[in-house]
Amino acid sequence: MFDHCGGRGLRGPHHSRRKADNVADLKKGARITGATRDKLATDLKKKYEKGASIRALAESTGRSYGFVHRVLSESGVTLRGRGGATRTKKK
Repeated sequence: MFDHCGGRGLRGPHHSRRKADNVADLKKGARITGATRDKLATDLKKKYEKGASIRALAESTGRSYGFVHRVLSESGVTLRGRGGATRTKKK
């Protein structure tokens, strides 16, 4: 993904983050607790189980990869393995 701001995935101040459907509107860096966190966890879990990646969820919510990973883990989701080709032992 290259854009006119230069570089891969870099965003200028005139770009806005795309918000995912049904995911709570969150301020960047705001602490999320209680019912808001529960709702976010439920929404993220549904989207992850439908095939969305952690990176895509992080981008759509404006949160970090680590935050989304932690919320999914706390909500009991079985995380998928990494993608890409697997290596086999040479015989």
